[in-house]
Formats: sequence, C-alpha cells, structure tokens
Amino acid sequence: MISSILYLHGFCSSPASWKVGVLKKALDDRGQGYRLICPTLSPVPEEAIAQAEAIIESRLGPLTLVGSSLGGYYATWLAEKHLLRAALINPAVVAPISLQKYLGTQTNLHTGASFEFTEAHIDQLRALEAPEITPGRYLLMVEKGDEVLDYRDAVTRYAGCRQEVFDGGDHSFTRFPDMLPQLLEFCGL
Repeated sequence: MISSILYLHGFCSSPASWKVGVLKKALDDRGQGYRLICPTLSPVPEEAIAQAEAIIESRLGPLTLVGSSLGGYYATWLAEKHLLRAALINPAVVAPISLQKYLGTQTNLHTGASFEFTEAHIDQLRALEAPEITPGRYLLMVEKGDEVLDYRDAVTRYAGCRQEVFDGGDHSFTRFPDMLPQLLEFCGL
C-alpha cells in the first residue's frame, strides 16, 4: 500500500516552492511506496478546499497532510473534518485577519499568474476556521524569525500538540531540510 503526503502550499505559492522540491527528493530517495501529491491550489479558498477534498476522497492508502502558511490553515480544517494527521509549517493561524492586507491584485511567486483576492475570499476563509483542534493530530514547526506571521499565534493555537519552535529563520522555514527526519517519521514514512 502506498503512503501519501498531500502538501498544501501557501498563499501566492505553488508546487514549485523549494520545500516541495526538498520533500520530493527525500521521498524519491526512499524509493517506491511513497507518494507526494502537491496540487496547484486555486487562490479561491472554497476551490482550494474542494481540490484537496477530491484528493483525500480518492486516496487508496494512508495519507498525511503537510501545510505551509495558508496551506497550514487549510490542513487544520481538513485534518479535523477528515480525521487526518497534519504537519504545519509556519501556519497562517489567523488567515482571515493576516490576509486582509493582501486584498486586491496578487501575483503567484512561481508562475507569475495574477488573481484578485477579495473580501469574498476572506469570508470563505472565516468559514474554514476549525473551531477546535485535536492535539494528537498535529506536528507544528515554526521559526520565531517569521517576518510574515507571528509564530506565537501558532504556538498558542496548537498548545498541547507536538511543537518544534526555533529561534531565527523566516517565513520560508529555513530549517526544513533539517526537519525532514521528524516530518517523515510523523507522516509514518
């Protein structure tokens, strides 16, 4: 049976992010039996969730979510709804608030594609906030030097969960390669 990781990238990001590349190489090095799924998520929250849920519903074996930034926000909602485990990397814990400043035209960092981010999208994010979390489902990985999000929001939100909190770093989570063994162990790989 193939074990899969569903990687949910962040706002304005894509499967071309460096973390996805590092994770793909690590899984390739392990050989067959492991699969990384990283769709290009729609910038429309409801559509992004529908994409992820279609993958979750079609899975044939064990699946773990890995979410970075906004992908961590999505992963939390999906983990609670579908009773999955999720590793969260510098997650956007208060996405409806933190993304408010990005209303208007945005450009994907990797593809260059532009899209309009609207108040309707903020409302969709509010509807996707998990009211409660189950601590045993999560691995939280944050760096205190995150210049985009306040790591303390994540530490508070995921109190009681397994947490890896590091000094320094930035929003990209610079320690990602060093944390691969813990991440893969959490994913059951």
